[in-house]
Amino acid sequence: MSNAPPQASASDVPRPPGAPSDVDLLSRSAGASRALHEAIGHKVVGQEQVVDLMLVALLARGHALLVGVPGLAKTLLVASLAEALDLSFGRVQFTPDLLPADITGTDVLQEDEDNQGVVHRRVRFLAGPIFHNLILADEINRTPPKTQAALLQAMQERRVTVGTRTHALPDPFQVFATRNPIEQEGTYPLPEAQLDRFLLEIHVDYPSEAEEREIARRTTSADAGTVPRVISSDDVRALQALVPRIPVTDAAIQLAVALGRATRPKDARGAREATAPREVAEYVRFGAGPRGSQALVLAAKARAALRGEAAADVDDVRALVVPVLRHRLVMSYRAEAEGVRDTDVLRRVVESVG
Repeated sequence: MSNAPPQASASDVPRPPGAPSDVDLLSRSAGASRALHEAIGHKVVGQEQVVDLMLVALLARGHALLVGVPGLAKTLLVASLAEALDLSFGRVQFTPDLLPADITGTDVLQEDEDNQGVVHRRVRFLAGPIFHNLILADEINRTPPKTQAALLQAMQERRVTVGTRTHALPDPFQVFATRNPIEQEGTYPLPEAQLDRFLLEIHVDYPSEAEEREIARRTTSADAGTVPRVISSDDVRALQALVPRIPVTDAAIQLAVALGRATRPKDARGAREATAPREVAEYVRFGAGPRGSQALVLAAKARAALRGEAAADVDDVRALVVPVLRHRLVMSYRAEAEGVRDTDVLRRVVESVG
């Protein structure tokens, strides 16, 4: 494609003097991936693919939405990842009565008396639980849209505005949210604008029979297991800084853009996209925007880094199509009536693009 973004190179992002070389960081990244898998395995049985995608989000500085029925260890996965990292961790349990200030924090009037008995009043900001490196937004769909919207600025700009002042969030700052897809009582749908802020939507499936036996054994024994801390905060930041410097092939960028465009049933002139398969025109109301193809390229770079590869290629892009694009599609009522899922459409998109 002639309008594909230029290929990224290792020189695009500057490195501090004396910093480890990218070759060393790539080796360290692959080792960190193995160490984190092993550490999380002390608490969580199986779910290897879910952990892989969580690490992709971590290195890409992206937010991730974990979707699955109750009891599949979604919360435990995020908490275990936080334990394995030398990063501050905050948890927000979303409920219908949760207010935006319960997330971001609020200004309070504080009175202090000096030695002469004079009372001084000043406004002080009390930071909310969002002021941590890693945030677990548990059951995010249980709170009203106004409170959900409190996360929007934080997720996109990594800062929050309370009153007339804007406060920067820690670096890194990432949200891992969980959502129950089957229970509708007392829940609120996530707005498309908020869904688009998530780099990945990760679906957590049932464990295998052997894994479920191990889960039953572990959770009913006295030894629940502990997660060792295996990655320092400096290493996390160094590996995150590496990802933008990972080169990506022109073919991978062309594929990412083509996949994103093929999810759109119509272009700006109202004509059907030439690359969109029939299923897109029939079952999709709105496709992925440019942020979708950007997310595909960034996630592909993170996946390559976790494997210790020096460049991201088309295989990295293909491996991430579903978790990157599925939540960016707005399916039609016809799709719901006929039982057509977003994954079915994306499978046809991949086949049509090649």
